[in-house]
Amino acid sequence: MTALVVVLSFTAVLALVLILGNLVAKGASSIDWAFFTKSPVPAGQSGGGVANAIVGTAVVVGLAALIGVPIGVGAGMYLAEYGAGRLGFLVRFIADVLNGTPSIVVGIVGWTFIVKPTRHFSALAGSVALAILMIPMLARTTEEMVRLVPNSLREAALALGYPRWRTSLKIVARTTEEMVRLVPNSLREAALALGYPRWRTSLKIVARTAMGGIVTGCLVGIARIAGETAPLLFTALGNLNFTLNVNQPMQTLSLQIYVYATGPFDEWHRLAWASALVLMGLVLIISLAARWVTRQRYGSIR
Repeated sequence: MTALVVVLSFTAVLALVLILGNLVAKGASSIDWAFFTKSPVPAGQSGGGVANAIVGTAVVVGLAALIGVPIGVGAGMYLAEYGAGRLGFLVRFIADVLNGTPSIVVGIVGWTFIVKPTRHFSALAGSVALAILMIPMLARTTEEMVRLVPNSLREAALALGYPRWRTSLKIVARTTEEMVRLVPNSLREAALALGYPRWRTSLKIVARTAMGGIVTGCLVGIARIAGETAPLLFTALGNLNFTLNVNQPMQTLSLQIYVYATGPFDEWHRLAWASALVLMGLVLIISLAARWVTRQRYGSIR
């Protein structure tokens, strides 16, 4: 059984190495300063870059995170604290269904309810579609992380006179030092009676455990939507020109790769490989950041 696990693990790692190796072999030679600083040139001409797509990816994904992270984290905290009833069951069911919904369906929904009524494609519509993909995963991740907080800590905070919603926010979102300031000196013996002899360390472990998981979920969610193409085909559409107007069509790296990879020109194919390498590197960096946050979380528990 151990040998089988080792073989399967090696196969998974080998697939990633082969993908990265292929991208580096075909795309690294096309990456230079002009690639990052210039916009695409007319079809059939050589040169140019994907500066518009790089900036567009940052704008669209960043705006999607601004929309999706507060809603997803808030929904997860609601599920963890108040989700025992029918509404909680309904929210979980919807989140699970959305987690399994194909991204192209989300793109069609974005086109129907945003693009069609406004009669134009836009980066904002693309960000909303990507945020819809983020929210259910963040909601479920946050719910599980908040549930890691012991009930004894909630009861201690409630004993201090804080309402339940504020207790949840304080435990999850604040740092350990801020939580310590909430406890008057006269109640420190009560905190020791909760079963945490080193109560300050315990509070720090709980807070960092919850926040580490939430931040990791956010980073993984961002990495997931960064490479999405199907929703953006129906919402952001793409734009060969450089623009920062979120009410206009906007190019992203995923859209640029799709256009160039399916085009008839060798120059486009060359830039498609380079763009794929950059996008893969971006996703890899975000994934490593998520791993670092997770390691920091577990590193505090010693």
